[in-house]
Amino acid sequence: MLYRWLTIMFVFAVVTPVFGQETDNEEQAQDEPLAFEEQVVVTASRIEQELVNAPATLSLITSETIQNSPAVNMGELLRQVPGVNISQVAARDINITARGSTSTLSTSQLALVDGRSIYLDFFGLVMWDLVPQNLDEIKQIEVIRGPASAVWGANAMNGVVNVITKSPRELATEGGTSFNIGVGTFGRARPGGTDLSRGSLFYANGSQAVAIDDHWSYKISAGYYGQDALARPAGTIDNAFNTPYPAYPNSGTAQPKFDVRVDYDYTNGGTMSFSGGMARTEGAVHSGLGPFDVDRGTRMTYASVRYDQGGRHIGFFTNILDGTGANLLTVGITGQPLPLNFKTKTFDVDYSDVYLAGQRNVLSYGGNFRRNTFNISLAPIGEDRNEGGAFIQDEIFISDHLRWVIGGRVDKFSSIDNAVFSPRTTFMVKPAPDQTIRVSYNRAFRAPSFINNNLGTSILNQVNLGAIHPFLSNFIFPLGSVGNPNLKQETMTAVELGYTGVIANRTTVNASVYWNKTDDGIFFTQVGSYSAANPPVTWPSYLPGLPFPLNVLPTSFLINFIPAPGLPSLFTYQNLGTVKDKGIELSVDSVVNEHVNLFANYSYQFTPVVEGFALSEVNLPPKNRINAGINFSYDRYLGNIGINYTDSAYWQDVLDARFHGSTKSYALINAGFGIRWADGRYITSVKASNLGATGDNAIQQHIFGDLIQTQVVGELRVRF
Repeated sequence: MLYRWLTIMFVFAVVTPVFGQETDNEEQAQDEPLAFEEQVVVTASRIEQELVNAPATLSLITSETIQNSPAVNMGELLRQVPGVNISQVAARDINITARGSTSTLSTSQLALVDGRSIYLDFFGLVMWDLVPQNLDEIKQIEVIRGPASAVWGANAMNGVVNVITKSPRELATEGGTSFNIGVGTFGRARPGGTDLSRGSLFYANGSQAVAIDDHWSYKISAGYYGQDALARPAGTIDNAFNTPYPAYPNSGTAQPKFDVRVDYDYTNGGTMSFSGGMARTEGAVHSGLGPFDVDRGTRMTYASVRYDQGGRHIGFFTNILDGTGANLLTVGITGQPLPLNFKTKTFDVDYSDVYLAGQRNVLSYGGNFRRNTFNISLAPIGEDRNEGGAFIQDEIFISDHLRWVIGGRVDKFSSIDNAVFSPRTTFMVKPAPDQTIRVSYNRAFRAPSFINNNLGTSILNQVNLGAIHPFLSNFIFPLGSVGNPNLKQETMTAVELGYTGVIANRTTVNASVYWNKTDDGIFFTQVGSYSAANPPVTWPSYLPGLPFPLNVLPTSFLINFIPAPGLPSLFTYQNLGTVKDKGIELSVDSVVNEHVNLFANYSYQFTPVVEGFALSEVNLPPKNRINAGINFSYDRYLGNIGINYTDSAYWQDVLDARFHGSTKSYALINAGFGIRWADGRYITSVKASNLGATGDNAIQQHIFGDLIQTQVVGELRVRF
């Protein structure tokens, strides 16, 4: 049935325009790529400024790029950004980190929607499927690559992703009503195992926007995304242990969402905005304790009120996260799957403003206060958290060719003993108005998550000790996991040399070299081992083949034959040593003409250097990443093709060393083709992702992750 639907959609896309009306040239031109314009961003300094003048390395994804992209989730959309590492571990589990290795919990990348944090402080991760807006509602996505705590505070250590949505009035001018529906299929072959039937996915999104008069406007939107489970790898993990991939019931995902926004535009240019929404999800969330299957009904609800006038911003938001789940591999000491029940509430108020001091100084300043409440089954004992911070920044126009940005932010957490200072300075040389050379220094930090501080659980672990005695080949023993309330924040110090320029008003060039040093990294590590004097309670008192019980011997001597560091008894979080990273990023975006746009970028990340602990304690990012692509829009036709190459990477962030290892390098080819008809009100298209990733060529983006294979989607997009 699904193949039949896709065939009909493809024929519909190709044939219908022949009988449709001629496309209106004026309306058509709105969707075509334009020559370079001055692109305005806000995330780098929390004030509007041209991209070429931003004091940080920043990438911009426009609404036109989003519309043309074959991406159906945020990870696929951001994969083309240089220096950003993406790992999809399961159908709904996508992790994003700039200038560093990502992991099952990407703890150092701040994520915002219209300035509202969606970073989940209890676990220290971002669940991208809990963004309540549809991709059609996004105006642009701004990605800061590098530290940004000097203006955004905690957890912007590796960078910031800020999703900026269109206002109701902007949506209304585009037609007001939009709807799109897509259905697709993807491969689920299992090299070395039994193949599964092909998986399917479905999505539908719609919005209604109305400008009532010169003051009031509103938008209502809803959406749904559903996907079958991806295939799990079969066979053994490619490491020294040759550990078999554990079998568990893998799950897909279902993601309904709803959002509403009402704006009031004042005659003085200010806007008061009221918004609220809800997004639900289900599916696997991978962690160091293995995958948790988050139940249907897990949801984030939010409400926001904000006032903006020029550079002045006053805002309040609340996020309420409520969910349940159970681990698919790890069991508690009762023998039942380890539960994950969580309910958190976040309340945040913030203020920022801009002040022109004389003719050469632009001062920006502001601050926020946030309260988090937590009810987490994995951390039954723990206090709620308060945090607050304030920043100030001065952009000094020394001359037409020289600018200096200097500023900093102070943050205080109730969970951290001392206040944290995050300074920033950038010296910019401008040989021409559209050319900037930057030298910058930043310091940023990540605060310990609630789980880092307050984890408190015991699990049953299993290990093969058959080399000591056959009776111990599947030995089960208890293992404690506790938080550390005395953790310090992780701190990154970064130096960067960068260039941004526009050539012939059509081609944007970026180049940067960076050096990052992270101190007091927070790692989950073994701190206790069982011994002959303190054996696990499950250690047998009798082993077949021995002529006497073990208790006749000196305190269960056989346990001494377990290699160092011994049979683990306790894990906790600790601040460990220093990690030094460095890398190079190059990118080119070019508008060839009004029909064709090209892009290409290259990123190189050196192998990190660690001090104070073993390199095997950290994930190692891919050294080489290459992206290239073309977008075109001509008459009724539009489309794109993109290629992504990602080098091999090393992963150690799931369970213990038996499950660690390296993924192979892979190349992704994504393409889409669409046709407009009926005066451009309808677009039918076919989108293909991961072309060539079938059978033995299936892609793993994490050593413990699911298999990514070729996906084809047919889509109908309507706007009127």
